[in-house]
Amino acid sequence: MGVGIEEESTGIRHRGCSCTKDDFLPEESFKSWSNYGRALKKTPSRLMNRVLTRSLDSAELEVKTRSNNEMKRTLTWWDLMWFGMGAVIGAGIFVLTGLEANQVAGPAVVLSYVVSGISALLSVFCYTEFAVEIPVAGGSFAYLRVELGEFVAFIAAGNILLEYVIGGAAVARSWTSYFATLCNHSPDQFRIHAHHLQEGYNYLDPIAIGVIIIITFIAVKSTKASSRINYIASIFHMIVILFIIVAGLANANTKNYADFAPKGTRGIFKASAVLFFAYVGFDAVSTMAEETKNPGRDIPIGLVGSMIITTTIYCLMAVTLCLMQPYQDINPDAPFSVAFSAIGWDWAKYLVALGALKGMTSVLLVGAVGQARYLTHIARTHMMPPWFAQVDAKTGTPANATITMMAATAVIAFFTKLDILSNLLSISTLFIFMLVALALLVRRYYVSGVTTRSDRNKLIIFLILILASSIGTAAYWGLSEDGWIGYCVTGPIWLLSTVGLRFFVPQAREAKVWGVPLVPWLPSISIAINIFLLGSIDKDSFIRFGAWTVALLVYYLFFGLHASYDTSKVLELKSGSKLETGKAGYGESEEEPTESSPKSMNSLSLPD
Repeated sequence: MGVGIEEESTGIRHRGCSCTKDDFLPEESFKSWSNYGRALKKTPSRLMNRVLTRSLDSAELEVKTRSNNEMKRTLTWWDLMWFGMGAVIGAGIFVLTGLEANQVAGPAVVLSYVVSGISALLSVFCYTEFAVEIPVAGGSFAYLRVELGEFVAFIAAGNILLEYVIGGAAVARSWTSYFATLCNHSPDQFRIHAHHLQEGYNYLDPIAIGVIIIITFIAVKSTKASSRINYIASIFHMIVILFIIVAGLANANTKNYADFAPKGTRGIFKASAVLFFAYVGFDAVSTMAEETKNPGRDIPIGLVGSMIITTTIYCLMAVTLCLMQPYQDINPDAPFSVAFSAIGWDWAKYLVALGALKGMTSVLLVGAVGQARYLTHIARTHMMPPWFAQVDAKTGTPANATITMMAATAVIAFFTKLDILSNLLSISTLFIFMLVALALLVRRYYVSGVTTRSDRNKLIIFLILILASSIGTAAYWGLSEDGWIGYCVTGPIWLLSTVGLRFFVPQAREAKVWGVPLVPWLPSISIAINIFLLGSIDKDSFIRFGAWTVALLVYYLFFGLHASYDTSKVLELKSGSKLETGKAGYGESEEEPTESSPKSMNSLSLPD
């Protein structure tokens, strides 16, 4: 009984949408309990194989054929630019600015935005080179699978999905807060207080559920329609932002800047780590590369352009808010609306709240589009059930993946408070951005068959030293309140490691269309900043992050590993050549497909 794969000239296509066991676990390892038992016994050798396996650019492009239909190429750089701003300018600036200014950074929150903005911009450069050369819906999952291997890619992928679910949930709850402000109510008056639930999870948010359902319908209907709606909403949003900046500065009081950084440098960086949430979303634009008309031109303009504009807007809005009110009086839930009420412009708070709602609606919409495409590409590799990879023939959108991800978002949004969500989200995002920068260095300096063993070993040593020194700096920052000796050790190690990479390891590959400038400096700085910001996040968030990562490992070892292994073997059999590089030995007990194998690819089965 097979997955129902039909062989066509354009690739591999599924039958129409169904919902059977073979749509979720079609691989040979799951055909029977005895097969599954044998697969589990081979877990060590299979794991070694997948850890040491790196996909090829061509393989990532080829797996697009495993969806029902092609995604429609309808987007230009203009669409991507507005998607980028729509994805980013939302709950982060309208909610977290007030929270971090009030409780952590004071007026110096503008510097927090500068730090997190620089980190995000460096990550955008790394993403852009990958997106241009590997224009698929998988985004960072595909990039990491090519350069760091399947195992690392899967762990990152699970955190990418968590990032999107948590980010969407946080924005949906913020949507309720601003809607309540628009209706002259406090946010919690629109939520249900469940006294028997744990604190932080006991204010239930039915409005967030309703908003998510509407967004899901739009995202499933059409990518181009989503782009147009985002475009219209973002224009109105930008008008409101311009009003906030001009009207706010007209009512500025420089005395509010007297105590600029009440908690010093530590407060600035601690706020930066949380405010990184405000930049989350631009990676969703990279997942739209598969639907972009001219990726080589459109993606760099769309991604880099939108991030520069966004960072400028964030800094101006942060300055404006802290000039309008003393930081101690800023409202953490709806800071801009309440700030206008405080200066006597009660009518303006309705315009601000409406603009915030428009912005957060755009963030939800772009997030829904991006997260579905991540899940689609992961499912194409069979690390997640291939049912999620199906693309609807009529709409050209991954309907199954969209509905599933938004349902998970709705469940989290219903229960969980914003402060819990924002910290956990920042960890996942910073972790992934660090991996993408690391992958870019590997891409530039290592090519199988080109890089010598000596150069490969030097590359590994320098990368380990860059990571270790960056982790050491972050750990010292987190553990030492006033120390400085540790930085005198970790800083020079990072610097010398980057210098060594620059002068002692030759680049094995040049960018084909658009490349990151100043390699290895820019990616190395991106790694250091992302890891440093991780050191400013609270312990409880790391515990939640660790628990989720353990859950991912359990799923991978029992399901994802065997599904992806079987799939890679069958595809090699079908193609007659290896679609991946860096193979490890399979182990004596592991069967390999041969050309004479009687099994056809239709059943996605390995030879007996």
